[in-house]
This record gives sequence, C-alpha cells and structure tokens, in this order.
Amino acid sequence: MIYFDNAATSWPKPPGVADAMVHFLKEIGASAGRSAHRQAVASSRIVYDAREAVADLFYAPDPLGVVFGLNVTEAMNLALCGYLRPGDHVVTSSMEHNAVMRPLRQLEREGIQVTVLRCSPEGFLDPASIEPAIQPNTVMIVLNHGSNVVGSLLPIAEAGGIARAHDLLLAVDTAQTAGAYPVDMQADRIDLLGFTGHKGLYGPMGTGGLVIGERVDVDRLMPLKRGGTGSRSEHEEQPDFLPDKCESGTPNVVGLAGLVAGIRFVQETGIEAIRAHEISLIQRLISGLLSVTGVTVYGGLDAELQVATVSFNVASQLPSDVGLRLDEEFGILCRVGLHCAPAAHKTVGTFPSGTVRFGLSYFNTADEVDRTVAAVEAIAHDAKAI
Repeated sequence: MIYFDNAATSWPKPPGVADAMVHFLKEIGASAGRSAHRQAVASSRIVYDAREAVADLFYAPDPLGVVFGLNVTEAMNLALCGYLRPGDHVVTSSMEHNAVMRPLRQLEREGIQVTVLRCSPEGFLDPASIEPAIQPNTVMIVLNHGSNVVGSLLPIAEAGGIARAHDLLLAVDTAQTAGAYPVDMQADRIDLLGFTGHKGLYGPMGTGGLVIGERVDVDRLMPLKRGGTGSRSEHEEQPDFLPDKCESGTPNVVGLAGLVAGIRFVQETGIEAIRAHEISLIQRLISGLLSVTGVTVYGGLDAELQVATVSFNVASQLPSDVGLRLDEEFGILCRVGLHCAPAAHKTVGTFPSGTVRFGLSYFNTADEVDRTVAAVEAIAHDAKAI
C-alpha cells in the first residue's frame, strides 16, 4: 500500500507519538488544570509543554498565546469570527480552504466586507495586488500559506510587511505548511497563526489551535465558547486572559501528548531536511506525471515553490474513477474531488469536478513515486484505448 493522502492527514506517525499517548493513558490520565494532586499536575505539565513546543516551532512571542482547539478550522473561526465586527473589511485570496471561506461568507451576511484577490491559474498570489485592495475600514489580511489543492506557496512575508505598514493584522492558515516548511511569526510578521496537529506536525487528529501574537487586541477577541477553565472558578464570567479566555472545557491532553511528540520529531529531524526530502519527491512526481500522455498536472510545476501536494487529471476520466482504480487495483491511497476548496479549484480551472490529489510526506519514498507514476500511466493508457 502507498499512502499519498498526507495533505488530509499524515500517516504513518513517528513511533513516539503513539508511545506518548499510551503513556498518558496508562500512567497519568487526569484532567489538566482542574485538580492539585500529582496526576493532575503531570497532566498540566503536558499541556504547558505543548504550548512551549508550539511557540518554539513558530517563533511565537509567548507560549500563553497558544490557544488549543480541535484543528485549524476551529482556529481560523476563532481568528475571524472572534475578532471581526460588522463594518470591518478583510482581504483574502482565491486559493483559500473552506476553513477560511465559509466563516468569511457567514460574516459577510453579518456586515463584514470581504475582498477576494484573484490568484493566477497556477495558484499564486501577486503580493502587489494586496495593497490596492486595502480600504479605510480594513482590519485584517487572511491567507492560506500553502494550497491544499496544488501546493502553491502564498507570499506570507510580503503580506506581513504590508499589514504592518497599514497597521493591519495578518492571519495565516498553516494547515499545509506547519512542520513541512519554515514558519516564523516574527520574520513573517504573522499576528494570528492557525495550525493543525494531524498533518505535517505528525500528531493525532483533534489537536490544533491559534497562536496569538502580541499585536492582537485580546480584549477584542471573543471566544467561540465559554465555560469551565479551572481558573477564577469563583466567577460566573469568562476569564479575560489568555489562554483561558478561549479554552473552555477539559482539554485533549492525550492528544496534546501526541502532538508534543510529533513536534519533537519534526524538530529533531529538522524542517530543512524534511523540506529537502519532500522537494525531491515532488519534483520526481511532477516530472513523472508530465511524461504521461493524457495527464494534466496543475499548479506551478516547480517543487521549490510549493508544498508536497500535487493535483492532476487524466483525460476523459473522472477524478473519482481514477482514485478508485488507484486504490483498488494499485493500492495507492489519495483524495479526489474539490478538497473543501471550491474557490481554489475555480482559480486553477478544475471546478466542479475537481482533481486527483497526491499528498506526500517525509515518510514517502522515491520508489513509491515511481510505482505511482507507472500506475497513472496504466490508467491513462486504458483511458486512451476507450
């Protein structure tokens, strides 16, 4: 079996991830931040270790600005729905995932103005298009760092510079880049960073969060939910400080234990080494697919300018049919369709049928790429014969 669905969820995980989760369940087990006994203290230590690991990975100014949640979707909902107010204006791109687009469309109905910058058919955003879109009521620029459809990298650092020059916030969805591409909140001037644990950080599902920078007005940021935090329990009002303000309910400590292990694997391996390996695989895959008659590959076709995600189609074949054959006949697991990013597919010209998407990771090999190209070639040959 060849697992090429890492853009959705990475697999396999480093062995330490499962080990850390089993250790928590067998040896600790208690709630964090709720009790004062030794097991609760050990649980709380794991949560804070996770905050420090995330802050260190992204060069965040303060571990207490790391707010944990289920995934990057919840994080971007907090950044957008929690911060924006009727009358505000937001600038975004046409390569966004629905984790950004759906909250923004809802906010539009509530009085938020949204400008969607058109990206190129290859999935790239010209940073020169950002500044002209800024209005007097613009509050935020929100961008997907790496496309989950064609892998294209968007100009985060340039957007951050523009945001600072106009006293705006930059919110970034790092679902596809965290752990696989360098992300530096200070150098890139990111104010709100959404991340998920189950992709390039090699953690379990149900882990992720929003990293909140020092320029963000915390008083303005409203939580998505309210409830028990283990702090200021004598009050019936929600705490007004981070991270408690935005973290109600018992945290997913077993998941965070796994997330810490995943981040440690990334840091010990080195993002540069992970990136170099994935670049070699992606360039090999793109070159191989381009050599197959009847196959169209989308995006910039340059591994240096994208993350490890490649979308393609086979002439006269539905993506769903190609994906089914890859699975059933060749044991190659991928994702087909619109990938929860209809705006991106409209941008690259693959709406409404979508594409076949291969998402690679550090654990994939050159041999797997070659076997996959051969499988696509066989499918394309059969399609040509029909």
